[in-house]
Amino acid sequence: MSTDAQGRALSVLNRVAQADWPDRFKLRKPFEKLLYTGSRAGFQMVAERSGKAAKTPRKADPDALFDLSLSDEQQMIREMLQGFALEVLRPAAHDADARGAIPADLLNQALELGLAHYGVGEVHGGMAGERTTVSNALIAEALGQGDMSLAASLLVPLSAANCIRRWASPEQQARWLPAFVSEERPPLVAIAVSEPGVLADPHRLATKARRKGKHYQLTGEKCLVLEGLNASQLIVAAEAENGPALFLVEGGAKGLERQAEPAMGLKACSTARVLLKGVKVPTENRLAAADFDYPRFLDFTTLAWCALALGTGQAALDYVVTYCNERVAFGEPISHRQGVAFMVSDIAIELDAMRMMVWRACARAERGEPFQREAYLARLLCAEKAMKIGTDAVQLLGGHGFTKEHPAERWYRDLRAVAIMAGGLHL
Repeated sequence: MSTDAQGRALSVLNRVAQADWPDRFKLRKPFEKLLYTGSRAGFQMVAERSGKAAKTPRKADPDALFDLSLSDEQQMIREMLQGFALEVLRPAAHDADARGAIPADLLNQALELGLAHYGVGEVHGGMAGERTTVSNALIAEALGQGDMSLAASLLVPLSAANCIRRWASPEQQARWLPAFVSEERPPLVAIAVSEPGVLADPHRLATKARRKGKHYQLTGEKCLVLEGLNASQLIVAAEAENGPALFLVEGGAKGLERQAEPAMGLKACSTARVLLKGVKVPTENRLAAADFDYPRFLDFTTLAWCALALGTGQAALDYVVTYCNERVAFGEPISHRQGVAFMVSDIAIELDAMRMMVWRACARAERGEPFQREAYLARLLCAEKAMKIGTDAVQLLGGHGFTKEHPAERWYRDLRAVAIMAGGLHL
């Protein structure tokens, strides 16, 4: 981490430490611990790199067993965001779902966390380091424990920064990424991949990009775009002359139309239908990384949704365990009944299997190893088991599961998005 990046990291942590809401939600101690450890580790790295005998980073052993242990920093970030999710997101989720939008005060509190910094590399003043993919998955999982829809909305700037850092050219990164780590609010850049239509396949895009001189003309339709109504820019996936490509499109471009598209779940995400009618995009706005790999891009979006499913599934498990232990029927807690206990146990087993698959795919991705197989298997497992977890949570709550008095019905609706969403998020 450079001294400049270290300074920016400390600025983010200090901004959180000086806010008043951590005191209201009893999150002061985790923040102070993260601030202290982040400062100590950062200055230690700067000192090591400035010395004559700077250490060479240890490379991962390809023959080593898969290691699920987290670093101290990752564990603290996870605990901090879990506290934020449970104390801040969870209480706000019901009203956000009813209004179909994220509350402004909650958005301001979340901005103090500086999540977008984890998607920007150190060279541009961010905090994205060697273990970026796993760390981002932990962030998504932790926030998902509060509410899947709110978490997805808050992760949109981080996802856009990840996408630009990974798939844009060095010149484009230098032009676009600094805005995500400035003192101002980071730009809201939505990622538009999903398309309407029967059996729509994100690998076979119906949206077309035709090269005409110094511009591309984009024509097509996108659906279920997270924060699509509020985004100032969009990263649009379209079929170009030499295959699928990504384009950064201004929100006010001529020929771009956006319509509200409320869905069964993810209501707080302000999902939108985006129409592109000959939208002109400068050629320099095509993301132009030398190693651009569209299937790999989709795999990273897959892992983002899987990580969110882990967090929401864990929330459902924690909730039904408490409910079943406290709910008394015929003179004893319903958790004493085998039919209930076995169903709760199945949720726990399925969650552990999902977590193993997702973390394994993320670990391979950040080591630069092929992970398409692992991401595909993680998606299959999470798409099936996430819906089952949502269904079982509603079932375990009985009639209460059908009402909005409890969050199980909202989790049930949100978890079904894992099987159908493409794009929107990016680890």
